[in-house]
Amino acid sequence: MGAVARLRQRRAVAPTAFVLSGGGSLGALQAGMLRALYERRIVPDMLVATSAGALNAGFVASRPQTLATADALADVWRGMRRDDIFPVRPWAIAAGMLARRDHLIAPDRLRRLIAHHIEFDDLSDSAIPLHIVTFDVKRSEEVVLSSGPAVDALTAAASIPGVLPPVTFGDRRLVDGGVVNNIPISRALALGARRIFVLPTRMASTPGVRYRHGGLGPSADGLPPLTARRLAAHLARYSAEIVPLPAPNPLDVSSVDFAHAGRLIADATAAAHLRLDEVLDGQGEPFRASLGFSRA
Repeated sequence: MGAVARLRQRRAVAPTAFVLSGGGSLGALQAGMLRALYERRIVPDMLVATSAGALNAGFVASRPQTLATADALADVWRGMRRDDIFPVRPWAIAAGMLARRDHLIAPDRLRRLIAHHIEFDDLSDSAIPLHIVTFDVKRSEEVVLSSGPAVDALTAAASIPGVLPPVTFGDRRLVDGGVVNNIPISRALALGARRIFVLPTRMASTPGVRYRHGGLGPSADGLPPLTARRLAAHLARYSAEIVPLPAPNPLDVSSVDFAHAGRLIADATAAAHLRLDEVLDGQGEPFRASLGFSRA
């Protein structure tokens, strides 16, 4: 069977999802993870993301799934500064507090950044199915957007409550979905994904418990404890293979510090290489073949 036929068969039988979490400036880690995935010819059939991960997913969904795309995303992160998204001005914060507004920072710069890098107008027009997780502050419920104005959807997904204003989307008022589902594995499973690569931005301070499904699911080490427990529940409910990638942050960079993107990207690439080597070699030839390639 040729490579194209294998790819079509994989997509028909076992769709692959990339799940990208939130994390502010730590979203730079995901650029490194994407490079490692692309180097192994692992590409998504769908993208499920929230917060900073949604911005990365929108960028990726606008372009071919190639190393050049991962490198272009890395360049964006290396050149980004906090004021590009969060222009903190004391007078503006004071005005927001005195006026009792629901936000401290105007969304203009974030919207411009998104519009500059996203190459489709509607989510449904993305080359790869793109599912953005948000939270409706009016109804207090999680909302997944798969269609509608792309800039509005991505702005909503990155609108931290209290910092940026909610985005009006139809009759909804939407903010960052990370407040309720920061690593939306559950959404990818519900959408039919059967192989999920998780691109987080934080690791647990201590190793998590290993969860496996059918002898194939890779470990959940490195995921925050609550997420690891949710993962165990998902594995019990769904037949899926879930691969969490590590999110190294030895400098303990904060989510509002954009000065260390280069280091984060390099460390994430190296760590993802090691994890993918472990997964692909450890799971054997059937798992490798199911991803569309083999050693031959």
